[in-house]
Amino acid sequence: MKLAAGLVASVALFGGVHFLQGGDGRSATPEAAPSSDYQLTANGDEAACAVHRGAEISNGLSLLSVAPNCRKLMPGIEHVKFWREQADGSVAFSQNGVDPIVTFGVADGHGYESYAPAAPLLALNND
Repeated sequence: MKLAAGLVASVALFGGVHFLQGGDGRSATPEAAPSSDYQLTANGDEAACAVHRGAEISNGLSLLSVAPNCRKLMPGIEHVKFWREQADGSVAFSQNGVDPIVTFGVADGHGYESYAPAAPLLALNND
């Protein structure tokens, strides 16, 4: 009888721990977040510049830092300060958090391709 009670207690303990960990079979260890560092290229050119997505300051809006040499790829882009992620997965860079200077759609793979403005075509790839 004591053996049966011990077995029931063990199963209950295991089930309780499993439930507290989410109960879906996945590890309680958080997955690694994707890098916030990107390379920006224009029209497949070999020239690239660094872009860093910083801390999120509100829902979908994050700070953004762009290397000064990004100006060579698209004049004016060096002034952007914000990364806004839209519900459809697109990303807009802006100086004021509202008016986009360049907008990217999700590309094949792990990056983005610009669609506004139409030129230059920019690619944003995760490091």
